[in-house]
Amino acid sequence: MRLRRLPILTFLMAAAVWPLAIAAPQSPLAPAAWITPYRDTASRLIKAALADDFAWRRLAELTDRFGHRFSGSENYARATEWAMAAMRADGFDSVRAEPVMVPRWVRGPESADITHPGQHPLAMLGLGGTVATPPDGLEADVLVVTGFDDLRARAAEARGRIVLFNVAYSNYSETVTYRTNGARAAAQYGAVATLVRSVGPVGLRTPHTGSVNYAAGTPAIPAASVAAEDANRIARLAARGERVTVRLLTSGRVDSDVLSANVVGELLGRERPEEIVLVGGHFDSWDVGTGASDDGVGCIITWEAVRLLKQLGIRPRRTIRVVLFANEENGLRGANAYAERYATSAGDHVFALESDSGVFGPATLGFSGSAAARGQILQIGPLLAPLGMQDIGGGGGGADIGPIAQAGNVPTMAYLGDASKYFVIHHSAADTVERITPDEVARAAAAIAVVSYVVAEMPERLPR
Repeated sequence: MRLRRLPILTFLMAAAVWPLAIAAPQSPLAPAAWITPYRDTASRLIKAALADDFAWRRLAELTDRFGHRFSGSENYARATEWAMAAMRADGFDSVRAEPVMVPRWVRGPESADITHPGQHPLAMLGLGGTVATPPDGLEADVLVVTGFDDLRARAAEARGRIVLFNVAYSNYSETVTYRTNGARAAAQYGAVATLVRSVGPVGLRTPHTGSVNYAAGTPAIPAASVAAEDANRIARLAARGERVTVRLLTSGRVDSDVLSANVVGELLGRERPEEIVLVGGHFDSWDVGTGASDDGVGCIITWEAVRLLKQLGIRPRRTIRVVLFANEENGLRGANAYAERYATSAGDHVFALESDSGVFGPATLGFSGSAAARGQILQIGPLLAPLGMQDIGGGGGGADIGPIAQAGNVPTMAYLGDASKYFVIHHSAADTVERITPDEVARAAAAIAVVSYVVAEMPERLPR
């Protein structure tokens, strides 16, 4: 039966929540006899991963050579060719590109300036998918609100104004709603544009982009993010009774969908090649920075886990498949295309692991699955003690593995970097490889290699 296409918004919101909705880590159970045969191999994998900075250098090569990898861009297309060539050189048994049609949004020139009470440029980024202002921009007074309730209470003041949502960052899942839904809410009351305080901790006047959602029947108005410091400045001026005027220019446009691809590489299982242990991240990024943490590193560490197995001559019972997914940031087309392509074999996916929360330490692993599966996963924990990651919590999953996991009732895991560091640079020009250490990359690859190996090698598949 053909898999029903799942709503994009469902998984976009899930992507925001999964890295944060984490249960307290659970200590591993007393060592079980079944895990003993895997100890030596796990030690070999950890030793090999920590021996050098190969994975970090591969991440640096990806981000240096191709920069951002926005959906539909030439950079993304060139990066997929590079990745496939490198996987073949690594000796993967199967490497292929699986076609995906993706949306194409072009940012264009943009700017924002305070024009009253004084002239001052704002650090801004248009939100992904924003509509354009008139060619010369638009200029209007600013209404500062502290949330949706405040906007409703002051609805009569919003008409003809630029609404600024100055909402201090608490965590991503709570605050991102102002980025995704702020323009729609402000437009209902006649606002001509919206500005959103960047969704993240204060980060040296760094604006953060990300998708904005429009709704049928509500005017689509220009939407941009401004740095937290600039949002605070406007709010302080308004609180003093000053009239604050901003001139905003956006040029975003939507072109026709273009052909893109998920990149798939496999180490085939020696006994049960039809049973799949899926690992991966999303290969696309926003069109600012170089997408090192979001999510170049997630792709590299899951790829590296499989490369280490190949390098050490370890071939588990089941196939380990790494997927570099297309178009997570503004459409989830890659995730849905993968689930549709493998709909009839969704039940053969025995485990899925996604890395899309960076690798900043202290990192943890989160798992979602049945109580029986959790019991077995916790038994793997002691093998990760040399990495300090033996305590495995909840919150496993991810936006890209979500559709196939739902279709096949697949147990899922997430590699979870420290969110307090990750969201400082998330969706910003500061997301570059310099923020990531070689040790963080190596430790992440080691942990994923050990877990993937054990799940792929254990005699019986994880319980549903």
